[in-house]
Amino acid sequence: MANKESTFTNMVLTLFLVTLAAATTLGFIYELTKEPIAEAKLRKKNIAIQKVVPDFTNEPNAEAYDVAVEGDTLTLYPARKDGKLVGTAVAAFTEKGYSGLIRVMVGFNANGTINNISVLQHQETPGLGDKIEKGKSDWSRQFNGKNPEDFQLQVRKDGGDVDAITAATISSRAYCDAVEKAYKAFQKGGLQ
Repeated sequence: MANKESTFTNMVLTLFLVTLAAATTLGFIYELTKEPIAEAKLRKKNIAIQKVVPDFTNEPNAEAYDVAVEGDTLTLYPARKDGKLVGTAVAAFTEKGYSGLIRVMVGFNANGTINNISVLQHQETPGLGDKIEKGKSDWSRQFNGKNPEDFQLQVRKDGGDVDAITAATISSRAYCDAVEKAYKAFQKGGLQ
């Protein structure tokens, strides 16, 4: 059997066929998983909304709207019970965390008081900055029932009212920053 000579044309054709097969497979898998991933994200968002606002009877996702704050756009989810606004969930974020991005869902009662806060995403240091999560510590409960109108959303080191997490001041500051952004968005459009 004779060895087939390796030519530039043969190499390009082989590479093209391998690339075509890989791209087709990836495209098929993307289409197959696109809808389940979107449903999982929506389910996660709905759970976060339920955790942070009082009981409601409407569909907050259907009434969601965006508000511009500090050059960013935040989404607000009004929660209504029997047509009356009982609270607003605000999806907020900051990139000031020790490890970058922190996403939170902040729930405000109709009067602007913080009802509850849920951490949606972070990469903070395990055992230190990850204490911003409710499952890791009770630290975040100090925000519940407070109205940012008279509760300074800064750590005590910076002149605010928030007790920082020991050895995780950067994470604490970032969390406060995200909650402050959420409150500014709520002030702009939270009573709709």
